[in-house]
Amino acid sequence: GYRRIEGALRNLGHVVVHNTVKRILRDHGIEPAPERCKKTTWTQFLKTHWSTLAATDFFTTEVWTPKGLVTMYTLFVIRLETRKVHIVGTTPHPNRQFMNQAALDLVGFDDSFLCVATHLILDRDSKFTASFRERLEEGGVKPLVLPARSPNLNAFAERFVKSIKKECLSKMIFFGRRSLDRAIREFVEHYHAERNHQGIGNELLDPTAMPDEGDVVRDQRLGGLLSFYRRAA
Repeated sequence: GYRRIEGALRNLGHVVVHNTVKRILRDHGIEPAPERCKKTTWTQFLKTHWSTLAATDFFTTEVWTPKGLVTMYTLFVIRLETRKVHIVGTTPHPNRQFMNQAALDLVGFDDSFLCVATHLILDRDSKFTASFRERLEEGGVKPLVLPARSPNLNAFAERFVKSIKKECLSKMIFFGRRSLDRAIREFVEHYHAERNHQGIGNELLDPTAMPDEGDVVRDQRLGGLLSFYRRAA
């Protein structure tokens, strides 16, 4: 507490009364040690629940349709420990019906993507409806709604959005929903099996056994937009 800090400063030859210590700490937004011990920092929370945490978000893509340019919303979920991603769905209208179906997809079955998760990190976007959050809780997953304007707290989801846009979507023009679905599917397969991830020791998420010797061959997706080099079997 304040008096302990006062004593520690006195040991160093500084005479500062505890009320001054209290004022300085409060001016810098630092609570007394007993109060800080009652609270868990975001970093501590992540470490404690690391293996059962997931995060969700949307990314948008412009698609040409017979009605003109339409914004498509893609909902995805990422497991923080493994970095594995599940594309829940893409729609021009992320309404209540879409979100309820998304919740069913995520927690409604024994092998659902969030079957091992305890918490799902999401922002305050109104698309994450009350019924969506309620259905998650009914499935055993607690929604963690982040404070406003805090993208850094959902850094893993933000990183995936940056990757798929930079490496794939921003380099293509889409005519119709099917072309977008194909591009997303190809990127996610590449992301899991062919793309090294620095956050997990520069490893592949789903590696396949490859010979140590043999000719080097290049596998391509989306006309060469995505590439993977391997040894020929």
